Amino acid sequence: MSSDKKIRTRIAPSPTGFLHLGTARTALFCWAFARHHGGEFILRIEDTDVARSTQEAVDQIVAAMDWLELRYDEGPYYQMQRIERYREVIARMLDEGTAYRCWATPEELDAMREAQRARGENPRYDGRWRPEPGKVLPTPPAHAPVIRFRNPTEGGVSWDDRCKGTITISNAELDDLIIARADATTPDGIGTPTYNFCVVVDDLDMRITHVIRGDDHVNNTPRQINILRALGGEVPVYAHVPMILGPDGDKLSKRHGAVSVLQYRDDGYLPEAMLNYLARLGWSHGDDELFSREQLVQWFDGAHLSKSAAQWDAAKLQWVNAHYIKQADDTRLAALLQPLLAARGQAIDAARLVAMCALFKDRCATLVELADWLGMYAAPAVPSEADLAQHVPVTVRPALKALRDRLAACAWDKAAIAAEMKAVLGEFGLKMPQLAPAVRVLVCGRAQTPSIDAVLALFERDEVLHRLQSV
Repeated sequence: MSSDKKIRTRIAPSPTGFLHLGTARTALFCWAFARHHGGEFILRIEDTDVARSTQEAVDQIVAAMDWLELRYDEGPYYQMQRIERYREVIARMLDEGTAYRCWATPEELDAMREAQRARGENPRYDGRWRPEPGKVLPTPPAHAPVIRFRNPTEGGVSWDDRCKGTITISNAELDDLIIARADATTPDGIGTPTYNFCVVVDDLDMRITHVIRGDDHVNNTPRQINILRALGGEVPVYAHVPMILGPDGDKLSKRHGAVSVLQYRDDGYLPEAMLNYLARLGWSHGDDELFSREQLVQWFDGAHLSKSAAQWDAAKLQWVNAHYIKQADDTRLAALLQPLLAARGQAIDAARLVAMCALFKDRCATLVELADWLGMYAAPAVPSEADLAQHVPVTVRPALKALRDRLAACAWDKAAIAAEMKAVLGEFGLKMPQLAPAVRVLVCGRAQTPSIDAVLALFERDEVLHRLQSV
């Protein structure tokens, strides 16, 4: 790869489902690498699986990229809008002899593989329709053929993988890949191109210099390199990062939390926390666990990619998210909370909501937890019988009535509320651990909260008086 070329990376999800965590991590690595080197990041939608691709999935992918703030410089490009380009390249390859038509039926191929297995051989296409000097091919049947790439039979494919080191695959292990499906309806008989072919043409046309992707693509790489060389293209730099595993070491699945990236948004995670955590799954910068988006770009030069699989840890993600919630601007948190509260049929004055975020955010790992706390300001408190019995005994109730009377007449701020509570403690000979939990249970519906005077000051006075009246 020429050192003077502008670095161009790409993320190419298939719109057959949501953007999952592995693809989001790959997108992050590609984005950060391009930004670090002053390059460009491209979004490409690989939608040639027409039967399973949906517009809903496309919309979800774009929305997830927007939420993570992984801004792309070009795209989204859609493979189905480039079909004519692929057919043009395949037609040229047929003319040049680097591709050929194959009329073998699925039944013939099944029988071929069964016979190979019976002989103890690895099942592979046997080249029965591959043109060779002096070889006489059968008369083509009436049905439409597939198009196969004429893979080299000698030598091998070798590349220096930025993550795994040098990888070499013998061409003898590779058969002639189908690069276009059969289709009798097209004038040239070239059907829908296949994934491994489209990827190569796209990377060539889009001048992709670095391909960072999951190591489940390692087996595709030698085939793609051979096709690229047949087209006269320059081979990009590859980095195949290990998969993300669940805590039990198995492949990450829904039971581990492998859901849509946007589900984490809905569950109350901040995008900067998700990016920080994803970056540490397969990459490191010394012992740094918490870092900003700007620091990631500064550090992510393509080195220090892990050679071993990372493990998903939901508790670690919560810890990271709690850090970013504590650091977050309170006005921003209030804006993020408004739709969460509205979905519950709750509404809180914007100015008070900002102050509430400041008071409660240190106790929360997610925005959903923060909304749970603040719900007591928007809905009636419903203390449990156990809390009432434990924290609101008969001996404390006279003091609660006296406190209510004092709160009805005092200034409504934290200092004034604290002074009135102190006066009641002195009047009735009580300690704060006797009075404060009783107030919390009646007003907040729970026995534990931040400083009770600060909590009460954020209520409307009439609401506090009403809830204390239930004694």
